[in-house]
Amino acid sequence: MAVLPSVILLSTHDKNKVRRQGVAKINLCSTTIVGVFSTTTLFNDSSRIPMLSGENYTEWKDKILLTLGLPNEKAAYERWERSNRLSLMLIKSHISQSIRGSIPDCDRVKAYMKAIDEQFVSSDKALASTLMKKLASMTLDKSRSVREHIMEMRDIAAKLKSLKVEISESFLVHFILNSLPSEYTPFKISYNTHKEEWSINELLTMCVQEEERLKHETPESVHLVTHGKGNTKKGKGKSVLMKKWQ
Repeated sequence: MAVLPSVILLSTHDKNKVRRQGVAKINLCSTTIVGVFSTTTLFNDSSRIPMLSGENYTEWKDKILLTLGLPNEKAAYERWERSNRLSLMLIKSHISQSIRGSIPDCDRVKAYMKAIDEQFVSSDKALASTLMKKLASMTLDKSRSVREHIMEMRDIAAKLKSLKVEISESFLVHFILNSLPSEYTPFKISYNTHKEEWSINELLTMCVQEEERLKHETPESVHLVTHGKGNTKKGKGKSVLMKKWQ
């Protein structure tokens, strides 16, 4: 059953000021109140309002204003409370359990976001130090491709840049070359003998090509290049490799 909007305690003059069904705009001593009230709510609350007898005007006015204004305040608070609660749930659901425990619990979104900011601003230096150590100690292994390896190192460099730790492209190229295993030694020698410097994208392309070459190279060829079975074969193997990158 629908609840019909209604306005009580209105004079004939005030009723003419109703703008639309269910909305009352009342001027009482220069105080404007706009509200939408249910019949049940208003009649229940109106039981607390005394009859105006002349001497109790101040009390009567305060209770009139409170009764007519309270439903709006309550509705606004309920909307805010629900929005705040759902926002907190959304934020917390997108924070990993390992981090969430270190953030002080707050009952308001603004305070909770401030607590998160304080956690991560204070840890910027520690994070930069950790990323630098990781970048310097990274080595390529057989668990992933050289493309994935270089992309991760480039991603770490980008994170360091966001923390105001700038790493130049040429410096990162050397970091990446130093992280390659011994199979890439001829490749690194070839780069060092070149006068031109490679960009990260150029290095990535060349490393992927070298990775494919190493995959298709026979075990005998690998042995000739890395160890050599004789001075002639060893030199020949290296000269072929050097021509590839020149």
